[in-house]
Amino acid sequence: MSVAAAVMAGVSVGGGCALLVRELVRPQASLAAALRPTPPGAAGLAEREPAGREEVAGRWLLERLAHLPGGSLPMRDLSLLRQTPERFILVKVALALAGLLLPSVALLPWLLIGGGLPVPVPAVAGLVLGAGLWFVPDTSVRDQARRAREEFAHALAAYLDLVALKRAGDAGPTEALEQAAAIGRGWAFARLQQAFARARFDKISAWQGLAELGEELALPVLEDVADIMRQSADDGAAVYAALRGRARSLRTELLEAQAAEANANSERMTAPGALLAVLVMLLIAFPAVIRIIST
Repeated sequence: MSVAAAVMAGVSVGGGCALLVRELVRPQASLAAALRPTPPGAAGLAEREPAGREEVAGRWLLERLAHLPGGSLPMRDLSLLRQTPERFILVKVALALAGLLLPSVALLPWLLIGGGLPVPVPAVAGLVLGAGLWFVPDTSVRDQARRAREEFAHALAAYLDLVALKRAGDAGPTEALEQAAAIGRGWAFARLQQAFARARFDKISAWQGLAELGEELALPVLEDVADIMRQSADDGAAVYAALRGRARSLRTELLEAQAAEANANSERMTAPGALLAVLVMLLIAFPAVIRIIST
């Protein structure tokens, strides 16, 4: 059997198996999702159970591939981005399979016209490309989560000022937290509102719900705010100055981080700029050098 025939047979068998698995896998209703109560006025707080063929296939893959290198899931980042682990692992597997098959598919026309090529070449290239693409979703999610945390921190600086103003207006600690969250708009304030709704449903304090949200999303500043409001509730301490001070320090941290990022970007642009300057000088000097050599 020729190499082209072997590649065609493998692609046909793989495609047929994929179609067979897709037809056999059927989404089933989850009894746990149906029985889990939902807090009143907080639709969507409960974790959404996977539904649909993609999510079911992702769960199946998650149970079998989580132990592989790079298979550990960044749960905090996924929770921040509101992405399900099932869809994340499905994207990883899809990219890895695409990288595995891409060299063979790209070389298929060459093989069909009779071009010679050692069999290990597309196999090794596919393994290398597939292994590289396996880690691409991790990098993408980590970068998106970093930017989302930065955006959340900007919103939180404004939220701290609102809480301080509510406390200065003689609002209680719980009322100040909830009313300040209800004023704002955007996904960050929506997450705060959901955290307080979950706290009411679980019959815990608002600052405890805030601390749990900070731990869930890896946002230590939320835990700092929770500690300040807990102190205010326990001994009636005046927290206006503490909240405004924490807001100022948070803004300072964000500005310093932005300045550091800008400096890093400027340093990365130094090498390409120097290379471009060298190329321009060579281009200008080339005619003169050629003239000197030819005379």
